[in-house]
Amino acid sequence: MPLARVAPSVLDTTSIYVATGRGSDVREVVQSLYLALPQSGLSALVVFVSPDYDPHEFARHMSSAFPAVPVFGCTTAGELTPEGLSDGNVLALGFNNIDFSIVAQPIQALDQLTIAQVRDHVRSLRHELDNHVEQQASRAQFGMLLVDGLCLREEALISAISACLDDIGIVGGSAGDGLNYRNTWVLFDGKAQQNAAVLLLFSTDLPFRLFKCNSFAPTDEKLVVTGADLDRRVVRELNAEPAALEYARVINVPDTELDDYHFAAHPVIVRVAGDYYARSIQRVNADGSLTFFCAIDEGLVLTAAGRLDTLGVVEDMFRLTEAELGEVSLYIGFDCIHRRLDAEQRQIARDLSDLYRRHHVVGFNTYGEQFGSMHLNQTFVGIAVGQRTKS
Repeated sequence: MPLARVAPSVLDTTSIYVATGRGSDVREVVQSLYLALPQSGLSALVVFVSPDYDPHEFARHMSSAFPAVPVFGCTTAGELTPEGLSDGNVLALGFNNIDFSIVAQPIQALDQLTIAQVRDHVRSLRHELDNHVEQQASRAQFGMLLVDGLCLREEALISAISACLDDIGIVGGSAGDGLNYRNTWVLFDGKAQQNAAVLLLFSTDLPFRLFKCNSFAPTDEKLVVTGADLDRRVVRELNAEPAALEYARVINVPDTELDDYHFAAHPVIVRVAGDYYARSIQRVNADGSLTFFCAIDEGLVLTAAGRLDTLGVVEDMFRLTEAELGEVSLYIGFDCIHRRLDAEQRQIARDLSDLYRRHHVVGFNTYGEQFGSMHLNQTFVGIAVGQRTKS
């Protein structure tokens, strides 16, 4: 007997169906998504999956439940749902095929991938998108990149992709694994894959704007990388001292107490072309070295960062975005897990969650963010989608 149908989420004002699934097992989660989403009329489903659920089983059951719709996604370090910040959920976004044309390119074996191969993938995908929209000249495009958050290849990948998409803005997130940092997965073709990414290109006549904001500012304290294992993103020395000891000294915390919350509260940042970008620390290693979420070079000058008003910065971003687009129907956001941990430590997580809920933010907490040609940390990026212009 077929399952009963229910109305889609109230966040359907942009022709993006939003559904949140939760259950005791994967079958129950997929059933809840099946009940909330249409079975046809979609260009694609994009899903953000809590690590509480087996990604292989989830990908397999979603493919069976939605045989006519391609499903792409990744695992998370937390979910941004219509109800705010959450854990233990699956968030699904269904893009109506009237308003969105979508083409996708899985990219596998990232550790062996050459720049030339990436360019071939992207050019082929761009050609496919152009063929989709050649009769729709008024449509604009943006890209979304979902990538294994532990692959250590994000910088090279996003740089190569953006070089072939210079007129198409791209954003995205690195898959998460809660706070475990063991296994992150990207979903496509009914499977969960590691050492992989998926690039989606969207074409739409709905107004949209890519956004980026962060909540840190430079201080006068400098940390120079004087010893590092570049391939593993491990820093052994800062200022010619053991890395963990020197970092702990700068933030005035005993090195034995360093944890995720200290890394979230005290990021280190680097200046690039006049702007500052975080280089977040993932963990302290047994030998006193530090593993980072972003690529690190010897000789790199890091700056200890101070905090800005997180809520105020996000509110300003919403205000500027809505001044440009008018009413925003949906923000699809990729928000660093360290921003969430910092909000929890400062006891503003509930306020941040409420702010996201009121502005219809959906997405996930990441192990890193992609924006333009850069892989970032401790940043909130995404796509704001506006209302259709009324004739």
